[in-house]
Amino acid sequence: MRVEADVLDGVLPDTKVKEIRARLPEIGLPAGVNVTFKGKDEEQNEASAFLTKAFAAAIFLITIILVTQFNSFYHSLLILTAVVFSTIGVMLALMVAGLPFSIVMTGIGIITLAGVVVRNNIILIDTYQVLRRDGLDPFEAALRTGAQRVRPVFLTAFTAVIGLAPLVFSVNIEVLTREVTVGAPSTQWWVNLSTSVAGGLAFATILTLIVTPCLLVLGYRTKEIWAWVRSLGGQRTRPASASSLAPAE
Repeated sequence: MRVEADVLDGVLPDTKVKEIRARLPEIGLPAGVNVTFKGKDEEQNEASAFLTKAFAAAIFLITIILVTQFNSFYHSLLILTAVVFSTIGVMLALMVAGLPFSIVMTGIGIITLAGVVVRNNIILIDTYQVLRRDGLDPFEAALRTGAQRVRPVFLTAFTAVIGLAPLVFSVNIEVLTREVTVGAPSTQWWVNLSTSVAGGLAFATILTLIVTPCLLVLGYRTKEIWAWVRSLGGQRTRPASASSLAPAE
């Protein structure tokens, strides 16, 4: 038996599918009867599986490139952490705009956002490593890195957000006819994508300029503490020398 239905304007099919799934146990279907959801639910599940694999493959390739470039697992982990934290900005932007989480468009937006976030963090960490090789203290190197790279990182984020602003606000500009329309059907498809990228990039810029330098210094301090703890352990287990074991004259 095939049951078809449409939803009213403004109602998400995913919401109704969840309601139907919750009501199915109350109906008491006979044994051997299976319920399979098609249509939007099936397309959404297929898109979710594809984008999950694509995101995992992108993160894997980014990790390999970062490790070979920086020769440091910790610095590579910092950049990947910024990518994960940038999704917080995506969620906040969708909540402020009152938009649902679209598996396809929001997922593509997160994958697109990862490339820009990685690029900004590479600029920051590469400058930090150059300053450290010049002999600067980790804290001083982190401060100078933030001061020197605040302009390229900020301009990258600012130009991207301003460029996506017409799509975020559903503004359609006809160049030939010089007409500006708001809420045109052609712009609705891109609202989720543009809002995800703009909101996530704005949030990730703050992380890049503040949190990343702090984590760089924290990593160095942690290494110093770990080396100090190991040296204490070596002193406790060090065997006594032959001169100390000799009897006093």
